Amino acid sequence: MASAKNTKLLQRIRRIRGQVDAVERTLTEEDECANVLMLLAAVRGGINGLMGEVMEDHIRLHLMGEKREATPELAEDLIDLVRAYLK
Repeated sequence: MASAKNTKLLQRIRRIRGQVDAVERTLTEEDECANVLMLLAAVRGGINGLMGEVMEDHIRLHLMGEKREATPELAEDLIDLVRAYLK
């Protein structure tokens, strides 16, 4: 991945880390369940977004790169990625 892209992804993961820390604080403080659920939804959204970006980069760079042609093996690789992502 490109350096600028890595910087953007690292910023996203730091934001997610902050969200996870907030979940830990709310659990430690025995906060309202609704607050914990909202924070967990934010974490899930952040993780899903990050996974989507990394998956997109993987597809563009490794599966469909300049000199690559789509093959059944590459298609299977993509299918495996998507299945793992959806678990």
